[in-house]
Amino acid sequence: MPNEPISSTEVADDLAEVEGGDGILTIRSHENCRGWNGIRYKTGMSAKNVGSEHLSMNVATIPPGGVAYAHVHVGFELMLYIMHGRVRHEYGAGLKKILENGPGDFIIIKPDVPHEVFNISDTEPVVAVVARAAADEWQRIVPYDRNSE
Repeated sequence: MPNEPISSTEVADDLAEVEGGDGILTIRSHENCRGWNGIRYKTGMSAKNVGSEHLSMNVATIPPGGVAYAHVHVGFELMLYIMHGRVRHEYGAGLKKILENGPGDFIIIKPDVPHEVFNISDTEPVVAVVARAAADEWQRIVPYDRNSE
């Protein structure tokens, strides 16, 4: 697959209905998804829909053989919990380091670390819970050129 640029046009304003108030809000289980950089996301929580100030959270799915092309989370960390499937992270300067993860693994990606994520299965999706220390995460993820360093 060619290294396609991250496209902000893939990110839809598909905000799910929010219930509750007075300090506790809920988004019920749903199938609404947004596509971004080769990944499908269940609409989760962020500044846009629940007014969070420091966090966002959703569920990401990388299809069989899919790639989340090289990018950087500018100024915020991210944690993942792999529920299903196996991924390979190529990361660091020039994406020369490699780490594989599978179901039950917790992962943290520190701020500003370049990385590219590969679903290493041609038949099974990867499904992960994703929590970011940024309520405006979509505006702070930028493409990374593995040949830049």
